[in-house]
Amino acid sequence: MSTTARLPLPPKLLPIFAGRARYRGAYGGRGSGKTRSFALMTAVDGYRLGRAGVSGVILCAREHLNSLDESSMQEVKAAIRSIPWLDDYYDIGEKYIRSRDGRIRYAFTGLRNNLEGVKSKARILRAWVDEGEEVPDAGWSILTPTVRSEDDSAEKWWQSEIWVTWNPGSENSATHQRFRANVADNMKITEINHNDNPWFPAVLEEERLNDLRYRPDTYSHVWEGEFYELTEAQIFKGHYEKMHFEPTSEWHGPYHGLDFGFGTDPTAATQSYIFEDDLYIRRDFSQAGLELDHTVSALTRAIPRIALHTVRADNARPESISYLRRHGMPAIVGCKKGRGSVEDGIEFIKSFKNIYIHPEATAIYEEFCKYRYKVDKKSGDILPIPVDAYNHGIDSLRYALEPLIRFKAQPMIRAL
Repeated sequence: MSTTARLPLPPKLLPIFAGRARYRGAYGGRGSGKTRSFALMTAVDGYRLGRAGVSGVILCAREHLNSLDESSMQEVKAAIRSIPWLDDYYDIGEKYIRSRDGRIRYAFTGLRNNLEGVKSKARILRAWVDEGEEVPDAGWSILTPTVRSEDDSAEKWWQSEIWVTWNPGSENSATHQRFRANVADNMKITEINHNDNPWFPAVLEEERLNDLRYRPDTYSHVWEGEFYELTEAQIFKGHYEKMHFEPTSEWHGPYHGLDFGFGTDPTAATQSYIFEDDLYIRRDFSQAGLELDHTVSALTRAIPRIALHTVRADNARPESISYLRRHGMPAIVGCKKGRGSVEDGIEFIKSFKNIYIHPEATAIYEEFCKYRYKVDKKSGDILPIPVDAYNHGIDSLRYALEPLIRFKAQPMIRAL
């Protein structure tokens, strides 16, 4: 039999299925491949156990399940048929999946209306709960002791296991509390999203970009696996939109800002303009791992003629500013940050009547969608503290506008 490493699994899931664990799980947004991967591994484990002489049930459950059409059956069938040796081992009918040697059979059930029925399942070897976010504590309390063989022990080469896949909805959900907030030693749980899936299809990429463009309030929940209710904490919610435009001679600017990368953080830059009461972001740049001696050429390709303009950069890196000034960006200067500069910059940016982001400025648009305030874990209150993430391009925008912010200048209004 092929090893797990040779199966079509996203690399991020390989450690989840390696070694022993009582619980295995993955959470995240759409297109991550988690559902197909877990469906495949139920069949792989069923094959492994059945060929070793173990008999029992692979239980596939969801909180709500009114018919097989709403179950994971089609995912399991597709996964089995994709691997020839699994297809040879299993007998697939319209309403059943079972091994040809009679040792392994699948059962599909809903937990909400069939909790007692779950108890009656004979010797559950693996219980996979898909769309597990909705399962309440009562459901987990009944399922957990049910999925346990009479001879489960540390010495045995296999044990019964519970698997769960879900798209997070709330920090207060029973699933989050059991499998993320309180991870035990017998759990292998990971986050996985579309960018972790090597086989992320082009059709879903088109849908993802459309959601990013037209449905930013729900994008992070659907595609990035973030909690749904946290969209209210989006810092620039309702202040920006994507729009085609070209600057004219009447506009103020361009204003250029640069935020230096460090480690896995990207080097980020923006080019922006002001006209009347509106802020326009025309171009951006974002690249992780950029060497300082490649910075000028990379910036110039993304933002033409940037080296001819004043560029305001993070003054925490004076040695980098000095290097760039001597190597192709003679007008680069350090911005004058101070206490409260982040909050002041955010409020200044939000003071514009409209913020328009050109479709070519994809990185800064994504940051505007994801930049959030912290949320108190106990009360759920949104705190006036920006999360230090998804903000590198936004930081460069603050630096670019720093003279206007520092002197509390307002956008100039030209007479028509």
